[in-house]
Order: sequence, then C-alpha cells, then structure tokens
Amino acid sequence: MSVSHSLKRLVDFARAHSAYYAQLYQDLPLEGWALSDLPLVEPGAYWHKAEVLSDWPVLTGPMTDAIVFKTGGTTGGGKYSVYSHDEWARFTAAFGRSLHPLLQPGDRVANLFFAGDLYASFLFAHGAMSCSRTPVCEFPFTGIVEPDVLTAQIKQHGINVLVGVPGKLLQYASTLAQAGETLPGIRAVLYGGESVFEEQLHVFEAVFSNARVASIGCASVDAGLIGASVAVGEQGEHRAFEPETLVEIVDEVTGVPIEEPGRTGVLLVTDLGRTLMPVIRYPVGDLAAWCEPAGGSGRAFILQGRSGLGHRVRVGYATLFPDDLAQLIEARLGRCQWQLLIEQAGGVDRVTLRIAHDADPQQAHDLIAQLQARDSALSELVSQGALRIGIQWCRPADIVTNGRTGKLLRVIDRRSYGQAAQGAVS
Repeated sequence: MSVSHSLKRLVDFARAHSAYYAQLYQDLPLEGWALSDLPLVEPGAYWHKAEVLSDWPVLTGPMTDAIVFKTGGTTGGGKYSVYSHDEWARFTAAFGRSLHPLLQPGDRVANLFFAGDLYASFLFAHGAMSCSRTPVCEFPFTGIVEPDVLTAQIKQHGINVLVGVPGKLLQYASTLAQAGETLPGIRAVLYGGESVFEEQLHVFEAVFSNARVASIGCASVDAGLIGASVAVGEQGEHRAFEPETLVEIVDEVTGVPIEEPGRTGVLLVTDLGRTLMPVIRYPVGDLAAWCEPAGGSGRAFILQGRSGLGHRVRVGYATLFPDDLAQLIEARLGRCQWQLLIEQAGGVDRVTLRIAHDADPQQAHDLIAQLQARDSALSELVSQGALRIGIQWCRPADIVTNGRTGKLLRVIDRRSYGQAAQGAVS
C-alpha cells in the first residue's frame, strides 16, 4: 500500500470515528488534499478531557482490546496514551528492528528503564529487544535496583550492555566513581528519555572505559516511533522510521514544511498504523533540522532541543507539562505571564520558573514544594542532586518573546544540544 493511500485511509477513519479529528478536519475536502494541507494538532486541544478516557474525544472507539500508559506526571495528573494490543506489538517490533546496529549477538543487557505506575519505558525496551534480529540475553532489573546489587549481578553474569534513562545511568556511574570502581567489561551504554550532555559523557567514560555511549533511539509513548539511532553520524542524529511513520519539520511560526537541510523547525510525526488514538501531524515538542537533502528513504534529522511551544518537557526522567504549570501558577498568583527556563551545567539540570509578579518568598517556597509533591520523579531528582528547581520573579518586560512574532516563549531550553547526544524513549 502506498504512503499516500495509507495516509488517506487513516485520515478518513479518524474524521469518521474521532470527534476531535472530525472537528479538526471539518473544512478539509474529502479528496485532493496533501499531507501539508492537514491542520497541525494543537496539543492543548488534543489532550483536553484526556484525564477521563471514556470522555476523551480523540479516541476512535472503546478500549476493549488496549493497553494504557501515562505520558508523565503523577498518576492522577498525567496524560494517558492508548494503544490497541496489535498497535503496541507493531510499535515495539519496529523499534526492535532498529536496534540491530547497536547490539551484538550474545550481548547480556541490563534493562534499567522504569516500570510500574503506568510507565511504558521498561515494557517498551523489553518488547523491542525481544523483537530485535540480534539475539541477546536480557536481565530485567528495572530502574529501582540498588547500585551494589546491580554491580554484583554485572560481575556475576558478565553483563556488558546497560540500557536506561540518563538519570538512572548517571546516578549509577557516579556511585561507581565515588567508590573508585570501574567496569571495563561494559561495552555499550544505551539511553533514552532525555539528552546526555558532554560533561555527562565524561562521567560515563571514567567508569565504563570501553563503552560506547549512544541513544537507543527516539520514540515517545504519546507520539510513537520518531527516529532510529544512527550508528555512524553526528550526536543526536536519527533516521525517520519508514514506512511506519511520516516525519516532518515545519517552521515554528508559519507551520510551512521545511525541506532544506540545516534549518531548524518543529518536529511533527504522523503514525500511519495507529487508529485507536490517531497521531496525525502531531508536534512531539522537539526542534530538529534535516541532515541531508530530500529524496531518500529514512531521511536523517538531528534533534536540537525543546520547542518553545512544547506541551511536555523532559528533564532527567521527569516530565513537566506547561499547561499544568499554568493552572498551578494561576491558582496561587492569579493570571500573570511566566515561562520555564531549563539549563544544564556541571552535570546538574536547573529548572527555573520565571514569573512576572511581585517577589513573594513564601509563594516561591510553596510552589516548589507543590511541584515536588505532585511528581515523585521531580522529588527524587532533587534529592539526588541531579536537579535544582527555582523561582525567579521578574517584570513583564523581562519575559522572553519570539523575535519574529513577539509571542511569549513558554519554554526556553538553554541546554547545549550542539554538544549533546540525544535519545528519547519516554
């Protein structure tokens, strides 16, 4: 089946069975349109009412044969992502095929992704490795394994590959470094869910002297497949999954597709095989640029940080939702301008809420406490010293805006992606 036919069939199905897409496409003709004619998904509208799945207008049918995950946040406050069992199986199988260049026959792999509480990453990594063309032996520890237990098991069983989120992997590497211990038998550290920056690469190098540190690939539980890790290429470079998905890069202001290499825009994904919760021209929240001219299959792109319009932001293994932050701030301070500033230095992430409001130390303390109380992942990262959260009071004139449109930038990501190796399984 051709890509154009698959896309038309998906759009026809979505507009016929999803109230959200029926409204989104109400002015779209039945015939004669192209991918670029389809309206972009607006994340706020897409996730509206998603907390109660039976009321969510995006879904095309009942969840009688499905698996449900959360995209981040607390169990009560996070957004949910729904797959049919067949869709989930095809998702993990496609990602599994992309692992072939990263794995070697007989590798012994410690799966350190997180499980439980509706998290997807552990089950996803497990399913993907099970579908890889390269036979490996998996040790499913999860992300809660104690460092001393993990080290003993690595030595006992000759484990030579670690997979997990950067926060967990860096925490383990730091523990080894503090104990003066190295594990030269580890040949690969494969991470997903967030970027690994140059300073953090040095932490890995100090304890895993023979390991290649690389992205396991780019995917998310809401958007699905995004990009396969590139064995040879620039850090942060991935190749679009085809024919399963359509990847686009569009201008952040105009929404016009970008075709030329090297020009940064917003990354969009269309999953051609997902019908229960359709994902069509969906902004994944990242900025990216093409690495090569159009024309070939599986075109390479490079991730370049979070979009200022992103609806979810990954920091370590925690997820922040700007829409939820807006409600929290308004409930305490009333309507005021604010933005989220993300920085990284010395191996530590820093999240600063810049709020145009009179300074109020007690409110600052209470806001930070409430943020951590709502999400255990944030609290854990803070307690580990991997994350600092702060409030910066400022004037409305100090709020950073888009230089082309004058619109407020909700997210300002100042982490140096030019020196980062990136991957996402979230």
